[in-house]
Amino acid sequence: MRTLNRLLLVSLIAVSPLPAIAADDAPSAEPEVTIRTEGDKTIQEYRQNGFLYAIKVTKKGFPPYFLVRADGTDANFIRSDQPDMLIPAWKIFEWK
Repeated sequence: MRTLNRLLLVSLIAVSPLPAIAADDAPSAEPEVTIRTEGDKTIQEYRQNGFLYAIKVTKKGFPPYFLVRADGTDANFIRSDQPDMLIPAWKIFEWK
């Protein structure tokens, strides 16, 4: 009986880290919001599982607007309230 209890205890201790590791890799239901300030603008970046899907820009004295992905593959963003407006996305410098 004592041996059975010990085996049961050892198996419980060995298996206990697995749910903690699985919980870290599980997709989150809540978006991650990163807030930063650039001059008189406040920029909120919304990410779901590390994927940037929307940006909220709030400029002092103006109504806020959202930039959302034009498609799910690249970093082309469009304004949600003006989808025909083109948002420039030029690469000026690149460090390697």
